[in-house]
Amino acid sequence: MIRVLIADDETLMRAGIRLILENDDRIRIAAEAQNAPEAVEACRAHLVDVALLDIRMPGDGIAAVTEIARHSPHTRTVMLTAFGDETTVTNALRAGAHGYLLKDTGPHALIDAVHRAAAGEPVLAPQVTRQLLDFRTRSGHSGDAASRRTAGLTPTERDVLRLLGTGLSNAEIAAQLHLSNGTVKAHISNILTRTSCTNRVQAAVLAQEAGLLG
Repeated sequence: MIRVLIADDETLMRAGIRLILENDDRIRIAAEAQNAPEAVEACRAHLVDVALLDIRMPGDGIAAVTEIARHSPHTRTVMLTAFGDETTVTNALRAGAHGYLLKDTGPHALIDAVHRAAAGEPVLAPQVTRQLLDFRTRSGHSGDAASRRTAGLTPTERDVLRLLGTGLSNAEIAAQLHLSNGTVKAHISNILTRTSCTNRVQAAVLAQEAGLLG
C-alpha cells in the first residue's frame, strides 16, 4: 500500500486528486494539507511514501521539499502544479524533488506516476523534459560542469544514466541494455554516489546537462 499526501491550498483540487487516486486499491490517501508547514508535519506523522505538493501553496512548496527531505527522508516528493516554467522546475529539482508533474496530467498517468515515485523512479512530465532541453539549447548551456561530474562513470554507467535521462524505468533500462533489474539498480546507486546526485531525477537532469541524450 502506497501512503500518499495531497498538499494544495485549493479544496476542489485536493478533492479531484483524491478521487483519481482512490480508484487504485494499492494507493491510500494518508493525509491532506493546505500549506507547506502542514505538509511537512503530515509526512512525518503519517509515514507518507509519496507527497504530491503544489508549488504555490502558502509557505512555499519548494521549501516544503527541503524540510520533508530533512525530517522524512523516506518520502518521495512530487511537485504537481500548473507552473512549468524552466526556473520553477529547476529550483524544485535542485531542492530535491523526486518528480515534477503538471496539473493537466491525465488520471492514468497520475496513478502511474505515484507508483513510479514510490518505487524510486524519476517522474517528469514530458512537457517539462522538453522545456528543460529547449532551455539549455536556447541559453547555450555548455554542460562543462555536468560533463566533469560524469567523466568518471564507466561506459555501462553512462548508458544507464543516458536512459535514465529519458525517463525510463529500471525494467525498461534493463531490457534495453540486456541487464538484470538488480544490476541496473546497483549501477544507479553508483551513479548517484559518483555524481553527487541526491536522487534519480537530479541524475536525469544531469544526463541532459551533460549532453548524454544527444
